[in-house]
Amino acid sequence: MNQDTPDIADLTLDELRLALAPAIADAAIFDGWGDDALVMAAEQMGADIDVARLAFKGGAIDMIFAWIEAVDTAMAAAFTEDVIEPMKIRERIRALVQFRLDAVAGQEEALRRALAIMAMPQNAAASAKRGWQTADLMWRLAGDTATDYNHYTKRAILSSIYGATLAVFVNDESEDKAETRAFLDRRIEGVMKFEKVKAKLLNPERESFSLTRFLGRLRYPAR
Repeated sequence: MNQDTPDIADLTLDELRLALAPAIADAAIFDGWGDDALVMAAEQMGADIDVARLAFKGGAIDMIFAWIEAVDTAMAAAFTEDVIEPMKIRERIRALVQFRLDAVAGQEEALRRALAIMAMPQNAAASAKRGWQTADLMWRLAGDTATDYNHYTKRAILSSIYGATLAVFVNDESEDKAETRAFLDRRIEGVMKFEKVKAKLLNPERESFSLTRFLGRLRYPAR
């Protein structure tokens, strides 16, 4: 073991969750998101099984959220400022979403099962919050600094795009996931067009036509 890598037994419960999550996802392909997958991952990683169970007291949904967080962590490490800065905004968003898809390639069955669990009524609210956190991270990595209502609309839209893309991804049997890539491109292009239209509507000072000025001229005609 690398001297810089802490022993699995020395990890905090939060650190253990992230360390075990990818292995649990691999096991969930065959065993589902349950104790069997957790035990297999713990044995593979050399972790104490009872401690591993303690790290996932919430059961399947805790395992799934840890998997998502592990991908979040990897994404943040991959997209440093020097990597993201040369890209245009649409390229940044596309690259971030594509990174997440590539990170779970080969684990489609685990993802399909995870999405079904997240959609359960008892998990829906927490899953929506978890999705928002991921969308927020993607926008922050993309350099978004909005603090007005755009902060919320951007994250809501990206959450929707990402969720819809995952639904296509899990069933995509095309070569190199070409259908998913095309779907993602169309969705992002649609959002970019929407943002351009919205910018024009919300920034009338930049437009050649102003409804306010037009109405003013009707009331007070130019001499």
